[in-house]
Amino acid sequence: MQSQQADVAWTDGVPVSVRFDDPYYSKADGLAETRHVFVAGNALPARFYPGFAVAELGFGTGLTLAVMRMAWGALEEPGPLRFTSFEAFPMPVPEMRAALSAFPGVTEVLEDVLATLEGGATTFEAADLRFELVLGDARETLPEWEGRADAWCLDGFSPAKNPELWDPDLMAQVARHTAPGGSFATYTAAGHVRRALAAAGFEVARIPGFGRKRHMSVGRLP
Repeated sequence: MQSQQADVAWTDGVPVSVRFDDPYYSKADGLAETRHVFVAGNALPARFYPGFAVAELGFGTGLTLAVMRMAWGALEEPGPLRFTSFEAFPMPVPEMRAALSAFPGVTEVLEDVLATLEGGATTFEAADLRFELVLGDARETLPEWEGRADAWCLDGFSPAKNPELWDPDLMAQVARHTAPGGSFATYTAAGHVRRALAAAGFEVARIPGFGRKRHMSVGRLP
């Protein structure tokens, strides 16, 4: 499946996917949510090492990339953070900028990447970051990916509204593309998602979620 540009609506200043009827991040505080779920949930930045690789299902606004890049830069790790994101419905870059502008300083952190995407490229390299945006259905593109991630950010829309991105076969591909000792983190605690990840080989745990969300899921690959 070729990628199609996302249709975005705005509710109280928060971008919402028209296709999936789901916000791109928490209406409470998307920046704090991203740090809680994907940075802390993957036990970062303590696990960072030169060449650390992060992979993501659902690029969305680019907020997770921005937060990871900030965490990487704060530690002054040598060499680039490797970050690969799989996205079937990319948000238009002007909408990304508008979404990120809700969080002071975040747009600036990602402006070089956004300019590259706006120019039609899907890869970006700098001293601190090596980024690739893989367009298309992850069920088709992830099996073909030759990389492995030290940490996964599973950031698709709600499993109830976007079940394709939580398919058991896709979760098995996530595990297959995870380095030994690698991890995943996701905001969802849906039982069928946790079972699929456990069946794929992860040791899965349910931990406190962000804000009003009681639980989220994390896991490590033995």
